Amino acid sequence: MDLAGKVAVVTGSGRGLGRAYAEALAAAGAAVVVNDVDGLAAGETVDAIEAAGGRAVPVVAPVGDTATADRLVSTAVERFGRLDVMVTNAGILRDRVLWKMSDDDFDDVVRVHLRGTFTCARAAAVRMREQGDGGRLILISSPAGQRGNFGQTNYAAAKAGIAAMARTWAMELAKAEILVNAVVPVAATEMTRTIPAFAPVIEEAERTGTPFPAWLRRDEGLGTVEDAASLVVFLASDEAKGVTGQAIGIGGDRLALWAHPQEKAADFADGGWTADGIAGSWHAGVGATPETFGIPAPKGP
Repeated sequence: MDLAGKVAVVTGSGRGLGRAYAEALAAAGAAVVVNDVDGLAAGETVDAIEAAGGRAVPVVAPVGDTATADRLVSTAVERFGRLDVMVTNAGILRDRVLWKMSDDDFDDVVRVHLRGTFTCARAAAVRMREQGDGGRLILISSPAGQRGNFGQTNYAAAKAGIAAMARTWAMELAKAEILVNAVVPVAATEMTRTIPAFAPVIEEAERTGTPFPAWLRRDEGLGTVEDAASLVVFLASDEAKGVTGQAIGIGGDRLALWAHPQEKAADFADGGWTADGIAGSWHAGVGATPETFGIPAPKGP
């Protein structure tokens, strides 16, 4: 995949998935603005990219504020002449069950994930529309945003909102030929290593260099952060022309298209529904096969 001449911003790219996205984009030829709140981590990503022959520059700042978003875009333009790709990856976790989650737990996560995606995408869209030759907004969502997840009210809500923003912006930016998609990655990260079924396998792979087993890569769709980076490179490329408004999953050996929410079943009552009428028809009607919720528990070999 050839991204020569393109310029990308990747938020939260000092480590983990974000670093994998930045390094993969650079390896394909793009110049990259590396963003993180950790200056040392951002510098290490830049050093790795430059050591491999790529071009990168760090911006150390927390996402969320408009000022940071504007700084990321202006850095791309000042250092590399333009902006073609914005990858909104930055995120934090503050996991608590509902009755223990504080206002700060909720607000901090929403600020980084949801508001950070909004401000960075808005700044990028303004610049891309001025350039007049299209662009790419690649928004990082999560399975938690598609299905919900225990203890992640804040994170799941933010990630669901990100998928909704991708669908909305795909419509709003279509005329400007700016494509917008949500990526739903599953990879061995600090978060997934806390899952009991995954932890020993991940630890063994890191200790010995043994590849993840087939049941993990294929059945659970979980692999390395590098596995997930290929989708970001594809969506940034000219080969992805026409792909927009989608939520696309990737992990291990699995590439998947997530369905958008839609009506599953409908019943009708002349003159409208009463509460008693709903109660009388629910179990045999629209409620006969209710939807599942939550990320399914992993199934080992």
